[in-house]
Amino acid sequence: MTQDNTPKKQQLTGIVVSDKMMKTVVVKVNVRKRHLKYKKAYTISNKYKAHDENNEYKVGDKVVIESVRPMSKEKKFKVISKI
Repeated sequence: MTQDNTPKKQQLTGIVVSDKMMKTVVVKVNVRKRHLKYKKAYTISNKYKAHDENNEYKVGDKVVIESVRPMSKEKKFKVISKI
C-alpha cells in the first residue's frame, strides 16, 4: 500500500497478439520462473484482455498493461503505454 492507503496496481509487460475487438486488445505475457527443487528455468504464458480506448495498439506491439477495476467479465487490465 502506498501513502494514501490505495493498493499498488499490478503492471505487466507483454506483446499484443490480437486487436480484432473494439476497444480491446489481447496481450500475451511471458514470465520466466525457476523450479524450486531442480533449478531449471521455464516460461509461463498468460493472455490478458486489456482496454484500448482509441484502438491505437496493433498486433506485435510491446505494451505495458496495468490492473484496473473490472470493465467486463474478462477485461481487468488497461494498456498504459507502448515500449
